[in-house]
Amino acid sequence: MDNKDNCILLIEDNPDDVALIERSLRQSNIKNELVVLRDGAEALDWFMCTGEWADRDPDIDPALILLDIRLPRIDGLEVLRRLREDESWSTAPIVILTSSQEEEDLFRSYELGANSYVRKPINFAEFSEAVREVGVYWLLINERAPRRRRG
Repeated sequence: MDNKDNCILLIEDNPDDVALIERSLRQSNIKNELVVLRDGAEALDWFMCTGEWADRDPDIDPALILLDIRLPRIDGLEVLRRLREDESWSTAPIVILTSSQEEEDLFRSYELGANSYVRKPINFAEFSEAVREVGVYWLLINERAPRRRRG
C-alpha cells in the first residue's frame, strides 16, 4: 500500500473541530496525513478530481473518511449518497462525525451506507478519546476493501 493511501480525509467546516481532530490524532500518535475539505462541494470535487482538485492524483485512496453532516453548499448526507452511488467509492470507509442529535440523521446515514456514526462529544477529553478510538479502529484494526478503479 502506497503512502498516499494512508491519508485521512476530513470533511468538516468548523475550524475549531478541525483543530481538535488534528490535535487528537497527533496526541494519539496517529501520523497519517490529514487532508481537510471545508464543504460538500469541495469534497465532491476532491473525489471526482474536478474544480480546484482537477490535478489531484486520482489514485489516492484515503484510509479513512471523516464526514460531517452539516456542511455548506452540499450537506454531508448528499456527499455520502453520491459516493455510495459511485462504484469507485462504494467501499470507502466513511465515518459520520457530527454534532447532530437528530435521530433521522442517524437512520439516514446508515441507509445511505455510512460505516459508522459518531456524535461529537461536547468536552475536549471525550472528543479527543472518540477521535482516538475511531482512528485506532479504522486505521489499525479494520481491514478495508480495496477501491474499485474506474475503467
